[in-house]
Amino acid sequence: MALKSDAPLDDLMMAMDVVDTLRHEAGQVARELKTDERDAAMIERLRQVYASQGIAVPEHILEAGVEDLKRDRFVYMPPAAGFQRTLAMIYISRGAWARWLVGALALLVVCVAAWYFIVKLPAQRAEADLQARLQALTGTYSELVGRIDLLTDNPDIEARAARLADDGRLALSDGKNAAAFKAEADLSKLAAQLQQVFEVRIISREGIPTGVSRIPEANPDTENYYIVVEAIDPDGNVVKREIVSEENSEAELVDKWGQRVSDTIYNAVRRDKMEDGIVQKGVLGQKRRGELDIKWRSGVQDGAVTKW
Repeated sequence: MALKSDAPLDDLMMAMDVVDTLRHEAGQVARELKTDERDAAMIERLRQVYASQGIAVPEHILEAGVEDLKRDRFVYMPPAAGFQRTLAMIYISRGAWARWLVGALALLVVCVAAWYFIVKLPAQRAEADLQARLQALTGTYSELVGRIDLLTDNPDIEARAARLADDGRLALSDGKNAAAFKAEADLSKLAAQLQQVFEVRIISREGIPTGVSRIPEANPDTENYYIVVEAIDPDGNVVKREIVSEENSEAELVDKWGQRVSDTIYNAVRRDKMEDGIVQKGVLGQKRRGELDIKWRSGVQDGAVTKW
C-alpha cells in the first residue's frame, strides 16, 4: 500500500507535475493502446508512477492532468511577434547594445565639440572681427584724411585723400567690403608716403657698381645711363622702396636701384669717384615730409632699373 507524502503538493502544482509526467508516458501509451483506451491507460500508469514514489494523488487530479495535456496547458508558447515583443527583446539585450550606444554617443559628442571649436567658433570670431572693422571704417577714413591734411598743404593731395574717403564710404554703403578696405589701404599708404623723409644717396661701396649703362632693345642706337642709389632716412636706416623697372615694367620692393640720369651726371659722378674712390656729391635727391615726389638734382631723369 502506498504511503502518503509528508508534505502533499497543492492541486495546481500537482496538476503541473501530472501533465509533465504524462508527456513522458504518453508516447509509450499511444503506441500500445487504441485511442479510446488511452485516457484510462494513462491514468492507471500515472497512479502506478506516483504510488511507486510514495505520493498519493487524488483521482480528480489525474483526470484533470489528462485533460490538461490534451489542451496543452502548462506548455510554454512564445509570444507572437509584435511591437511589445520587440521592445521586450531590446530591453533584455540592453547589456549588449548599451556599450556600443554609449561609445557612439561619446564619439558624436567629441566630433561635435571638435567641429565647434575648430570650425564654427573661429568662423564666428572672424565674422565678428569683420563686422567690427566695417563699423570702424567711417571713423578711420576721417582720421586718415585729417592726418593727411596736417601733413601737407598741397590741395591736389588733399583732394585725392577726400576722394579716396568718399569712394570708401560709398563702397561701404553698397556692401562692397573689398573696395571699402582698399580705400582704407590707399589712404594709409598715402599718409605713410607723406610722412616719409629720406635722401637718395649714391652708393660707392666696394662690390656694388656706382653706375651702369644699358642699350635698350627698342633703340639700339641709344645708351641709357643709371646711377646706383639707396634711400636713407634721418636715422641712417635704409628705406625700401617700390621701384618699377623700365626694362620689364614690373614693380619690385628693393633697398637699392639704378636711377636713370643724363650722361652729364653719369660722367661727373664717374670722375668724382675716380679721384679718390669716394663720391663727394653723394646726394642725388631728397624726399621731404608732406610731399610725395622726390626732389632730384638737375639731370636726373624718369626711369629706373632694379637689376644690373
